[in-house]
Amino acid sequence: MPVADTPAVRRAFLRLLATEKRRAATAVGLHLVGAVAAAVAPILLGDMLDRLAAGDSIDTLALGLVLSIVAVVVFTWAGTFVSHRLGERLSARMRTEFVERALRLPMPVVEQAGSGDLMTRSSADVPEAGMLFRDGLPQVTVSLLKVIVFLAAMLWASPLLGLCMLVVVPPLYIGTRWYLKRARHGYLAEREAESGIGDAIGASADGARTTEAYRLRAQRDAAGDATVERHWKAARYTLYLRSVFFPFLDGSYALPTAAVLIVGGAFYFQGGVTLGTVAACAVLTRQILFPIDHLLMWVEKVQRGFAAMARIEGVAEAEDAETGATSERPADGAVELTGVRYAYPGSGRDVLHGVSLHVPAGQRLAVVGPSGAGKSTLARLISGSDVPREGRAAIGGVDVAALPLDERRKRVTLVTQEHHVFTASLRDNLILAKAGATDAELDAALAAVGADWAFDLPEGLDTPLGGKARELDAASAQQIALARIILADPDVVILDEATAMLDPRAARDTERALAAVLEGRTVIAIAHRLHTAHDADRIAVVEDGRVAELGDHDELIALGGHYAGLWSAWHGGAAQETEDGDLASANA
Repeated sequence: MPVADTPAVRRAFLRLLATEKRRAATAVGLHLVGAVAAAVAPILLGDMLDRLAAGDSIDTLALGLVLSIVAVVVFTWAGTFVSHRLGERLSARMRTEFVERALRLPMPVVEQAGSGDLMTRSSADVPEAGMLFRDGLPQVTVSLLKVIVFLAAMLWASPLLGLCMLVVVPPLYIGTRWYLKRARHGYLAEREAESGIGDAIGASADGARTTEAYRLRAQRDAAGDATVERHWKAARYTLYLRSVFFPFLDGSYALPTAAVLIVGGAFYFQGGVTLGTVAACAVLTRQILFPIDHLLMWVEKVQRGFAAMARIEGVAEAEDAETGATSERPADGAVELTGVRYAYPGSGRDVLHGVSLHVPAGQRLAVVGPSGAGKSTLARLISGSDVPREGRAAIGGVDVAALPLDERRKRVTLVTQEHHVFTASLRDNLILAKAGATDAELDAALAAVGADWAFDLPEGLDTPLGGKARELDAASAQQIALARIILADPDVVILDEATAMLDPRAARDTERALAAVLEGRTVIAIAHRLHTAHDADRIAVVEDGRVAELGDHDELIALGGHYAGLWSAWHGGAAQETEDGDLASANA
């Protein structure tokens, strides 16, 4: 998944900040008053020393000193309060935008990036960037204001002693420049290594049974160790940067105070400055160095935050990289494949070879064939999840991949064996497909897919599902997914073995109920049970990435080809062990 460049991150940062201009201005104003009050205190202290030396009264100055200290406390507290509220609001807005962008990502982008990449961006980068707004922005703003105000106060008290602050500039410039040249690359590499760990852990968890069955534990352990080692090297490099940068800075902080005392002392004995002025400037150097140190400490955290934002903004770039959307809209639900060829990224060979297929609007097409023939790939191309290498996949005369994502999701729905039940109520899980659906519509959709268990739930549609609340089995989760189809009411429905988790009798009943409910819509059913093909208007037999046979059940039986062989094997052989057997049994 892309990583945004520095200008893009800067624009995103300023765009977010612009959404809270009033609060930002208020925070800056409060901190500015607090910083001025903090700068006034040492100047008053210096004047008090001079007056004491002259034997004059210091009552008025002492009162001013107390008031300045009170002002520092009050305005710093108020500014900090407003700043942190500002940071929390910006952080919340950024998190919301990230989730919305992630949900809009085309499925091929997510699959090619890997689950670990997106997971790390959401679980690690978003909090890191949130810290930049919540803590970094207020702290850096306050520190900058203090440096400017304190330096101005030094120059006002004594331009000569104020210039002594310049002795710290060369070492700070050299050290910071050295660090910044290396930090962005280092922290991005560290984040990328974290994504690699997420991918390795996810793959090992998902394939645990396969790993155990084929005794691949040593290989998986080695793969995990390699990702951890890569992360350790990246983390060690950023630690090296900090270990050089911060001690170097610490050694330079004593220079301004020493310069003020030496130069000020020399001019004091010559009568050029008063003792109070030297003392005030010496105190101000210490006051300036605290925010400077704070700023430089935050350089490291800001680099982390901007590296995280670069990865977060990369999600927006991945979204924008989607094929240019067209303003055309499909005329109906007709599906047209013309000379389609497709190869999975990195495979180097086509899995579909010049497939052409026309499915009129409202027709039900069953697609059968052996495993690996290209059936699921065909389904993904029709849904727009993948884009043909050559040829065209269209719905209603419009290239499906060129449709805006929202429009495509309204027009076509792909349902596979993999379903997700969110940790939420049954109602919330269903209205994902149709916001504002009535209880009657939700009940009708559940009834249509045979989800009778839903009507026995203790709290009905408001019963919590998922997580610790109520874990559903695979068949029930599949029924929820099918109910979502009915609620979404798309023009084209693609069922990629969508009833595989149901037992044969329930699967057949559900498919017949769906056929009745989806009457008039185009249905592409990837069939692993032959009764699905028998009930379809037409059947396409896919072999080796090509449509080998096309026709209705009777035509293909009469043809005596591959479908007829499958039907014969299913009708009288091993498939009879289950009441309605499946295509895998027939192939056996």
